[in-house]
Amino acid sequence: MEKPEKFNVGGQAVIEGVMMRGRDKIAVAVRQSNGEILVDVNPLCSIRKKYPVLKKPLLCGVVALFESLYDGIKALAYSAQAAGEEEEQLTKREMFMTIFSALLLAIVLFIVIPTWSMRFLHRFTEDPLMLNLAEGVLRMAIFLAYIAAISSVSDIQRVFQYHGAEHKTIYTYEAGLPLEVGNVRPFSTLHPRCGTNFLMIVMLISMFIFTFLGWPSLVERILARVLLMPVIAGVSYEIIRFAGCHAENAFVHFCIMPGLFLQKLTTREPDDSQIEVAIASIKAVLPPEEIMETRETDA
Repeated sequence: MEKPEKFNVGGQAVIEGVMMRGRDKIAVAVRQSNGEILVDVNPLCSIRKKYPVLKKPLLCGVVALFESLYDGIKALAYSAQAAGEEEEQLTKREMFMTIFSALLLAIVLFIVIPTWSMRFLHRFTEDPLMLNLAEGVLRMAIFLAYIAAISSVSDIQRVFQYHGAEHKTIYTYEAGLPLEVGNVRPFSTLHPRCGTNFLMIVMLISMFIFTFLGWPSLVERILARVLLMPVIAGVSYEIIRFAGCHAENAFVHFCIMPGLFLQKLTTREPDDSQIEVAIASIKAVLPPEEIMETRETDA
């Protein structure tokens, strides 16, 4: 019998742990202060299952982005509590306020500030193409500076080690190898479906699209960019899905090189104990037959 195609497992590093998304489950594995691994498994509830129209290209990407943001913040909050850094979980109201604050900060940092700053360049040129291109370059510079700044924080570097463990473990699953530390360790920490790669694609596509929007008033420019971001996110999602399925293609690999290079800042080599956490997380979301299949492959 032909083996079923493997599902694209996704994940995220959290505080002292890893969150993984499977076909119908989401799991967060956290290394507690006593050394034990605590695994929390919940059904994966997506609005796309209730409304199939949201599975259409572009719409799927926008929905997936917001669901990933929600699940990611929820997993971070849980991991902070499980690791002993926080006493209480976030309420739903606090969750939505956190997401709203994150989106507002992103709009200010990557849209309002770059486009407002072009007022100083406007003294030297009125060419809309040049102004929009310069704005895109400034947006990219802010983005890279932000990534570089957070990657230098010692506590964040440990999270980035778990990020590397997540990627290595997913590679091992995709290769059909037994989910064991020895098999996980040799794989790369850089993965084409990484969220860092997604953000880099968003930056590049927005730079290209915004270049041709002309140069209306500041308010109109900000509104246009905010309204177009869901479209750009949807396109970027489809690109990263395609790249994940065709990463071995030389041209595709070349196109995603900027995102892979940026992952050198957002991932670190994990130790064996961190890999163990990532393995516990991915095993919790896989069907039992897939775990057994990797064992049989080893035999």
